[in-house]
Amino acid sequence: MSAAQTVNAPPDPTARAAENALFKPRFYRTDYAAMNALDVTPLRDEWQKLMQEFRADVNRNHFERDAAFEVERQALPAELYQEFIDFLISSVTAEFSGCFLYSEIKRHVEHPDLKELMGFMARDESRHAGFINKSLKDYGLGVDLGALTRRKKATYFSPKAIYYATYLSEKIGYARYICIFRQLERHPEKRFHPIFRWFERWCNDEFRHGEAFALILRLNPQLLRGANRLWIRFFLLAVFATMYVRDHMRPALHQAFGFDPTEYDMRVLHITSEITKQVFSFTLDLEHPKFRSGLDRMARLAAAADMAKRRAGVLGGLKRAALSVAMAAQFLRLYLLPTKANTLPQEVRLAPSW
Repeated sequence: MSAAQTVNAPPDPTARAAENALFKPRFYRTDYAAMNALDVTPLRDEWQKLMQEFRADVNRNHFERDAAFEVERQALPAELYQEFIDFLISSVTAEFSGCFLYSEIKRHVEHPDLKELMGFMARDESRHAGFINKSLKDYGLGVDLGALTRRKKATYFSPKAIYYATYLSEKIGYARYICIFRQLERHPEKRFHPIFRWFERWCNDEFRHGEAFALILRLNPQLLRGANRLWIRFFLLAVFATMYVRDHMRPALHQAFGFDPTEYDMRVLHITSEITKQVFSFTLDLEHPKFRSGLDRMARLAAAADMAKRRAGVLGGLKRAALSVAMAAQFLRLYLLPTKANTLPQEVRLAPSW
């Protein structure tokens, strides 16, 4: 595919990836010393079983492009191309931010079990990021991953915030990838790029990473009760709303998949909510009449803020500030909606069967 077929490519994908905007993936650091206090003993058998899965490394040879890869790559209409490139840049940033976080934890902690776990997860995320980046380079683009670590600001999160956010990010990543894979499995004519053939086993890595953080949360039961329920509620909504807003900024991409963005996102949220019952004592009420309408309003406000950003200048800045306040107010309204109690036994591990 030549550059002439795909105009308006981002001039600097690394700069795009390095942005620390509200709905873009971030790099994180944490209190590594506090993580050393983790006691794996109460769930040692489950921990060892999961470590055996990581050690087996069933996907060690999975992220290799086959002979059909180049043949299957299609020329894309301009709007779809732009959204697909944005999807790839966002995805490589998210995967590499996971690699950065896990590598930093491994480097700083002394806990042998955590060191081993984080090494495995950094390995997986590095493979994912590299595989996506190769597809970007097919278009003459590509993110300089080494430069990204120097240019992208790292945000500090406490260990418990890392546990909540990363657990949810890995599980929602699984749900997103499996929904896309199943859709394109049913409709292979809509598979406009070969990378989607890799998504089934790829999402199993995401699921396994989420299982590791589920164990860590269960080993810290104080993080699942009391005032920490408010933090869980916050991270559930933040992760869900971020995905919803970001997806609604890519209508051409979802149309190419054969998805209505809202139906796709709600399907992903339902799968993720069902999975999170393994650790959380409640879920967000996705069926509440104000939940979807609230997310829709956040998506509209975010789209308007994006337009204001492009407008630039004083008026554009004032407009963005007003829209940011409106989004925060809408987020608060969603946060205050009632939740639903979870009755699922929390030791159950849900299989990736969707």
